[in-house]
Amino acid sequence: MQPAGDGAILTAEFIASVGNIRRFTSADALAAASGLAPVLTQSGKVRYSRARNRRRQIKRVFCQAAFCSIQCDPTSRAYYDRKRAEGKRHHQALIALARRKINVLYALLRDRQPFQARPPLRLVA
Repeated sequence: MQPAGDGAILTAEFIASVGNIRRFTSADALAAASGLAPVLTQSGKVRYSRARNRRRQIKRVFCQAAFCSIQCDPTSRAYYDRKRAEGKRHHQALIALARRKINVLYALLRDRQPFQARPPLRLVA
């Protein structure tokens, strides 16, 4: 079973774009290569974060998967809604979800384990 939002076409595009997952030492390295990790840029006293556009194909795959998973996966929708409640705009919340999907996919490929959806944790008051 694939993570929600990752269809056969997106999975094939991901494999074609990335190749061997072992090229990346961590999920952070994969996120940086895809342009989903912010990069701190500074000039003199001015500092700001920006997105690096390295491999647009990988970024597009994860953003499309995140967008699809908002519509069909309750866990992804809850994460997206939480980010929106924190004051993030749609695009920012979508990027945050895509970044989270990178972490999940990297762990699945690193550990060679199939995806198992877990029910969301409920806090007992």
